[in-house]
Amino acid sequence: MAQKVLPYKYEVKEEKTGLTALGGLPTYLDLAAASGLMKSIERNLRIRTGDQGWTDRQMVMSLVMLNLAGGDCVEDIEKLEGDEGLCQIVRKAETYGLSRKAKALMKKRWRKGQKRTFPSVSSIFRYLSKFHNEEAEEKREEGKAYIPARNEHIKELARINSELIGYAMEKGKKETATLDMDATITATNKEKALYSYKGEKGYQPLNTYWYERGVMVHTEFRDGNVPAGYEQLRVFKEALGNLPEGVEKVRLRSDTAGYQHDLLKYCNSGENRRFEKIEFAIGCDVTKEFRKAVMNLGEQDWKPLYRDENGKKKETGRQWAEVCFVPNKICSSSKEHKYRYIATREEMKQKELPTMEKKEEDYPFPVIEMREQRYKVFGIVTNMDWSADVLIPWMYKRCGKSEEAHAVIKNDLAGGSFPSGDFGENAAWWWITILAYNLNMLMKRLVLGKSWINKRMKAIRFGIINIAARVMERSRCLYVRISGKHPSSGLLIEARRRIAQLATVPG
Repeated sequence: MAQKVLPYKYEVKEEKTGLTALGGLPTYLDLAAASGLMKSIERNLRIRTGDQGWTDRQMVMSLVMLNLAGGDCVEDIEKLEGDEGLCQIVRKAETYGLSRKAKALMKKRWRKGQKRTFPSVSSIFRYLSKFHNEEAEEKREEGKAYIPARNEHIKELARINSELIGYAMEKGKKETATLDMDATITATNKEKALYSYKGEKGYQPLNTYWYERGVMVHTEFRDGNVPAGYEQLRVFKEALGNLPEGVEKVRLRSDTAGYQHDLLKYCNSGENRRFEKIEFAIGCDVTKEFRKAVMNLGEQDWKPLYRDENGKKKETGRQWAEVCFVPNKICSSSKEHKYRYIATREEMKQKELPTMEKKEEDYPFPVIEMREQRYKVFGIVTNMDWSADVLIPWMYKRCGKSEEAHAVIKNDLAGGSFPSGDFGENAAWWWITILAYNLNMLMKRLVLGKSWINKRMKAIRFGIINIAARVMERSRCLYVRISGKHPSSGLLIEARRRIAQLATVPG
């Protein structure tokens, strides 16, 4: 059938042209090498221990590149394989800096010669299956929340991530890490997936986000029916262990899922030898006892909550008050730690129609009726001495960046599309997506600069990854030729220069 409507035609050429539609993606390979990510994979991951076939580095980096390029399923690896120019660059990068002997050993990994640059779909599925712990899966009990024990390979991915986020921290400089713990539900139609509290099938990873650095410190992949606060203290301890040297102080923020008395006690007691007392601000449950304490407050106890807008204070419509409250769970012992409780309230200005009046328990959020007026009421527990009008806005920042990170991982990267019905394979897929997310954050912060830090993957791909280029080899060197008229041509060259400088910094 003739191609028409507009005066152009598509023509398919069989011969090699060296073209790539992903001219900016190789800069991430540069950064993965400079940051030590590739070496970390080789050092920590022990799945492909033989001398035949794909290496761990090739497998993991292929999936990281798949995420960055915009793929969301294993089958999308064929699109990378079909990009001839990208394949030329990847093959050249794999042997760069190797001795003749090492190059010869690389060739021997393929009895019939290496015919592909990226692993095949079946190879990737076989690789991901190595992360599945079948013995732990058999211990499931129907109707009960259960976290399968991670096999050693999942722990190895966690170590790789820990080393990646520690890259480029200035030696001798002490930092504060504000950790935001939050779970996120990722819906799926997988047969073995379980229903979450929202009534949909999915998984519910519990993530620990480092606010100042913008990276994911830790994640624990979980079934959808596992409550966010379940074993949160254990997960928090693991996250603390992943923080790189140079972090001197830790603060914790969480929603009401973190209102676990063992977690509060651990933070306040100074039990952690490295960080000692950990400051926290966590949402507390608006229980019957807490409601009673709030109801006993007088109008004079409530103070307006302001927000800063261009250097000027503006009222938010919310108020706060210190609450004299001790939970029943800890009031029986004088040895238990006492904390500071703060309540916030917001007047519900929209009135219900007479036939549609609701009771307090009918709302999806805590509601208290005080002096013939209804308010949305929330509680905060903290061991910090900050003024409440400073503490509350600081705590609310948790809702912005960590939730945005979840959206990026699930929607912009491949974290929202799982490859298998097996739990362990999906856990590995999620962890590799976390690696891609953190590598991209390093690219924005250390290479591209401040103007790129808040940009989503859509802008990153449009600006620097999806750039048409021609790859040519001349005098044993590859040249990636892009149009001088492209607005990002100078940015790419400058990015490679900055990465080269980062690679020379002793770490």
